[in-house]
Amino acid sequence: MLRETLLRTLDDLVGRYGKARENLLPVLQDLQAEFGFLGEETINEVARAFGLSQTEVFSVASFYHFLNTQEKGKYVIRICRTISCDLRDKANVLRALESELGIKMGETTRDKKYSLDYANCMGTCDRGPSMMVNDRLYADLSPSKAVDIIRSYR
Repeated sequence: MLRETLLRTLDDLVGRYGKARENLLPVLQDLQAEFGFLGEETINEVARAFGLSQTEVFSVASFYHFLNTQEKGKYVIRICRTISCDLRDKANVLRALESELGIKMGETTRDKKYSLDYANCMGTCDRGPSMMVNDRLYADLSPSKAVDIIRSYR
């Protein structure tokens, strides 16, 4: 990413949202939408813009499962990690996805097409197990249904 592009985008966002700490999260979300992840340079520049420490900004960025501090694949697959999904066969869904993609939880495929991560509750406890592919939610998963969904992204 070009530093100039980052700085211009960040300046635009700070102009839109302001520098109040409660605006940190929407700025981070918009930066991730623009650049794909929140790398060290982005964290440092956001800290500078908000007058916060790098540690403070990184803490916010790493707390939320839907923010990425490392580069991820084009398709980020997030599996619900709650007990509700555990009780509804999430383990077999996860095994099927790992087998299909050739990666383990927390990894990204070599071609940078898919990343596999956990996420906290997706609000579908009555229809688990659930997963998201980027911003699209899928529920009532079986191992074969989950694999079919992933194959549709190829």
